Amino acid sequence: MREYAEKALDYLDGGKVDYADVRVIDSRERHIATKNGKMADASSEESLGLGIRVLLKGSWGFAATDNFSADSVAATAARAVEIARASAGVKKADVVLAPEEKIVDTWSSPFRVDPFTTSVEDNMGLLLQADAELRSVAGVTLAETGLLFRRTHEIFLSTIGSAIEQTRLVTGAGMGAYSFADGEIQKRSYPNSFGGQYQLKGYELVEELHLAENARRIAEEAVALHRADLCPRGSRTLILDSSQLGLQIHESIGHPAELDRVLGMEANYAGTSFLTLEKLRKLRYGSEIVHVVADARLEHGPGLGTFGYDDEGVPAQRTDIIKDGLFVGYLTSRETAPTVGEKRSNGTMRSEGWNHTPLIRMTNVSLLPGHGTLEDLIADTDDGIYMETNRSWSIDDRRYHFQFGCELGWEIRKGKKTRMLKNPSYSGITTEFWNSCDAICGPESWTLWGTPNCGKGQPSQTMGTGHGASPSRFRNVTVGIAYAP
Repeated sequence: MREYAEKALDYLDGGKVDYADVRVIDSRERHIATKNGKMADASSEESLGLGIRVLLKGSWGFAATDNFSADSVAATAARAVEIARASAGVKKADVVLAPEEKIVDTWSSPFRVDPFTTSVEDNMGLLLQADAELRSVAGVTLAETGLLFRRTHEIFLSTIGSAIEQTRLVTGAGMGAYSFADGEIQKRSYPNSFGGQYQLKGYELVEELHLAENARRIAEEAVALHRADLCPRGSRTLILDSSQLGLQIHESIGHPAELDRVLGMEANYAGTSFLTLEKLRKLRYGSEIVHVVADARLEHGPGLGTFGYDDEGVPAQRTDIIKDGLFVGYLTSRETAPTVGEKRSNGTMRSEGWNHTPLIRMTNVSLLPGHGTLEDLIADTDDGIYMETNRSWSIDDRRYHFQFGCELGWEIRKGKKTRMLKNPSYSGITTEFWNSCDAICGPESWTLWGTPNCGKGQPSQTMGTGHGASPSRFRNVTVGIAYAP
């Protein structure tokens, strides 16, 4: 693979451009899924290609190919130069890159069991076992299960002399039970909605989740929701489980902190951001116990936003986004970092693949833990509602006003969970919501969740991000019914 990247850089040597980087990416995926006791999907994908990014006359050019002949690589490099030259004719200002050191390194994500060494037959057998457990509960209308394995091997070379080789292995697994009765659909997911849990791990993640052992419980909850009372409306104390809070972080902190959205460089997909530049180090984003970081380092955990180096060759870093409730940092690139007075990118540029140019993307944007367990938090709550597992979300194009629906709710009375509630939702304004946070559970309740389907860019790119959170409590939140019967 490296020789193809070297061919591209060789073509660009000799002062043709001010800067260039080349990424050669070899990826492999396996998808396995069942639906109601039958195979729904058993497929694999492989992709190998090369992307070239050049900076010329203060403007970017990008081109890509999956044809590795010498003529094709040279033509692709020439096309990137041509695009940069054309872009320079309509630029508003020169692109200026924050400096970065030359890096030569090899990095691989750790794992115990390579999922690609497991057989499709064994994968399907495990899922069918969980599927059967889901359908063993009377009232379950639809049972779904799924596995995803992905290996990505990337070579990065740049004109500053960096030569970086990275391999990342992602595993995902999950299941869902649907129950249709009296014109209403109820759903329970495990361990999370939208496919389950995804992490930078091997097959050991699947083993840790114990799908079959948890299937009957979530199926029974899906059926029981039909008999549950509707979530009451009004202003209430709200406790969110770890997975729902992960999505709340994603939508109301992660996306607005992307500096390209703030600067108007990214607006086609899901809008811009309310976090305009004058709010940096001045906005009271949350209460004093709210500490949020963007951390791509392996020390933070096996998140989908974990890596050794981003797609500009910048090392993985930990950046404070919110500290003691104050907004203190953006997600930046080499191009955008200087606009906020930073001397270096904090390493968040990533692309979906070889045929996409890198964008600022969330790494692992996580709420740091506080103290105590979920049981402690519930016992300390006199009157409230506990919600778990996302079912729907909506947020405006500046990431300020939001509404989320959850799969399951519980009313809390005098420190105890009492009646089950169906179709619960909550809504609010981003900064008011985070300022109402008065309790965060401790490290023993903290989970690093994987969001595999974050969309951004035009043309759209889908990227995995990570969000760590412990269950947390918020006061005076508007709650109600997401789906009226």
